[in-house]
Amino acid sequence: MNIKRILSSATGRSDAVAFNGLAFLVAYDPAGADGIEAQTRNSLRFMETKLSELGSNKDALLQVTVFLSDMSMKPEMDKAWCEWIGPEENWPQRACVGADLGDEVTLIEITAIAAQSEN
Repeated sequence: MNIKRILSSATGRSDAVAFNGLAFLVAYDPAGADGIEAQTRNSLRFMETKLSELGSNKDALLQVTVFLSDMSMKPEMDKAWCEWIGPEENWPQRACVGADLGDEVTLIEITAIAAQSEN
């Protein structure tokens, strides 16, 4: 079994894993910026970095789940998301859910599955 893992700075987990042509990842704002729009943008940059490390990119996203600590922040998150994701041919299946993210600082976490390039 050829599984590639990009370990997280948190004990016991990986930020990204690739197997059988698919990349699985979690994205968050490592800086813990102030506000949902800033945290969303930082999380999406983090996601792009991890996708690249696994031979993928945002155009290859298949499924995304966005976890928000407060669903009233969804319109601001959507604004940053729509600017980042680009034209509709790039749109993955996406869900957004409210969740307790464990602390007062973390406003967003994003999980995703993407196809890897065939090269």
